[in-house]
Amino acid sequence: MLARKSIIPEEYVLARIAAENLRKPRIRDRPRKARFIAKNGACNLAHKNIREQGRFLQDIFTTLVDLKWRHTLVIFTMSFLCSWLLFAMMWWLVAFAHGDMDPSTESTTNSTKWTPCVTCVRSFTSAFLFSIEVQVTIGFGGRMMTEECPLAITVLILQNIVGLIINAVMLGCIFMKTAQAHRRAETLIFSRQAVIAVRNGKLCFMFRVGDLRKSMIISASVRIQVVRKTTTPEGEVIPIHQVDIPVDNPIESNNIFLVAPLIICHVIDKRSPLYDISAADLALQDLELIVILEGVVETTGITTQARTSYIAEEILWGHRFVPIVTEEEGVYAVDYSKFGNTVKVAAPRCSARELDEKPSILIQTLQKSELSHQNSLRKRNSMRRNNSIRRSNSMRRTNPSLMVPKVQFITPEGSQSASET
Repeated sequence: MLARKSIIPEEYVLARIAAENLRKPRIRDRPRKARFIAKNGACNLAHKNIREQGRFLQDIFTTLVDLKWRHTLVIFTMSFLCSWLLFAMMWWLVAFAHGDMDPSTESTTNSTKWTPCVTCVRSFTSAFLFSIEVQVTIGFGGRMMTEECPLAITVLILQNIVGLIINAVMLGCIFMKTAQAHRRAETLIFSRQAVIAVRNGKLCFMFRVGDLRKSMIISASVRIQVVRKTTTPEGEVIPIHQVDIPVDNPIESNNIFLVAPLIICHVIDKRSPLYDISAADLALQDLELIVILEGVVETTGITTQARTSYIAEEILWGHRFVPIVTEEEGVYAVDYSKFGNTVKVAAPRCSARELDEKPSILIQTLQKSELSHQNSLRKRNSMRRNNSIRRSNSMRRTNPSLMVPKVQFITPEGSQSASET
């Protein structure tokens, strides 16, 4: 090891590495823009410096539903504990005011008829247990109300009303959290990538959407929006400029029958923001296509919404989705393992505007793809033929019984000739 180190001086190695780094051009990656909508549909938006926090308390039910589960469970538990402690204090005060906690009343009770407000309430602990029994309607039978104190009857009615209100609000909040519409949207899936290819002679932006559940989404509709940063002629900068783009749907009602995965298509025409974008310009575009699927859940009747987005790096130019629906034994089977698979197809690399101005580009592209397909077929057939010939020759060499024997022919002149057949 010491001899090897002494062959090449360390200073020379460092100088050579520095020279190589200087010769190589350094390409800096373009800073990636933050997504407005994540792939799972969550909005990448943070609200800051909200001064009017009291508006959230005006809509307390929606605030409770929007809270996280751990916060909801803490509020649910604390509401019951606080109500039990509050009314336990009230029951203790009623018993203390009536004299039920006086030790002398026990001897008086044995000699004369003395009736307490609540039987067996001798301390704050017994008052707390009685408060729980009243609000939760357990009723163990050890402690009970009497008709001695009208104030105690009023406290009993008030605690029942408050307990019913807390039960209604908390149970309704938990039910709404478990039955939220975005839970159903978890089974609505989109392809990880979108494609741009030629369909019916037009460049089209396409993606695939599917539903994993058998219960259908009624009146499902798909909307596509392009979000990009734009500047108006007056110099105003709009960081999130939303533009609706039409979806090619032959149905007049614009609803889709989502019984099987569908390929949603957008024709890139003059109304499309993608009209002037070519394959080379796509990677440089700072845009985001947001896909919104809305519909009514068949089982609950609640409107749900599923969202996703595609940026320029997630759009494949010149690709097409593979078919995943096949008919097997009278049943249409869907292979979700190929849900996002694509194949490369012939597509012009120019923009849709150039394709409309020069329709011959599409014809030339299709002709080139057909010639390349024929050449690949010829090469494949020739390779198969050569492989078969080599295989037969190798079999003849290894098996001598397959060798053709030599046959001798005798001519009239008496000479012999040997030939192989």
